[in-house]
Amino acid sequence: MNRNEAKALKKEEKLQGKHRKVANGGKFRKWRNKRPFWGASLILLAGLMILYIPLHLYAIAFVPGSFVFVGFLFGGLILILGVLDYIYPQFSTVFGVVTIFLSILSVMGALGGFVIGTIIGIIGGAMSIAWEKQEVTIIEAVPNKKQQDQDDVTNEFMEEKEVKTVQA
Repeated sequence: MNRNEAKALKKEEKLQGKHRKVANGGKFRKWRNKRPFWGASLILLAGLMILYIPLHLYAIAFVPGSFVFVGFLFGGLILILGVLDYIYPQFSTVFGVVTIFLSILSVMGALGGFVIGTIIGIIGGAMSIAWEKQEVTIIEAVPNKKQQDQDDVTNEFMEEKEVKTVQA
């Protein structure tokens, strides 16, 4: 076995180990791995940061010539996109693009959450765009039940393989 094959085999074993952790993990870990969790979390954080300034300036929000209402609008839409990213992971690319667009535009009405909200929104949107659903096949050894019924004394395991499909 040459060097490249050894590297590829080692990489595959490492990937199988990670996916086995997901398969054996709790309900939250399985739920988290079926959606763009970190991207959506950053989008929610960005929405809260962008809403921070308009919430403190609500007294002048609807004064003619004030752009504070734009901060309410963009911050609220970014929060809604973050929640929708959790609920509908299949549309994460669209939500990510719209989040980046609204985060950049929020500089107009809310100073972009002191610009930190804009940066976090761009990063969260990019993570949502980059997320993709993967199906992984994990091979696990299970005991051969026919052999156990025939001969209880011997422990003949590892003859049949069970294949699980895990979303990661």
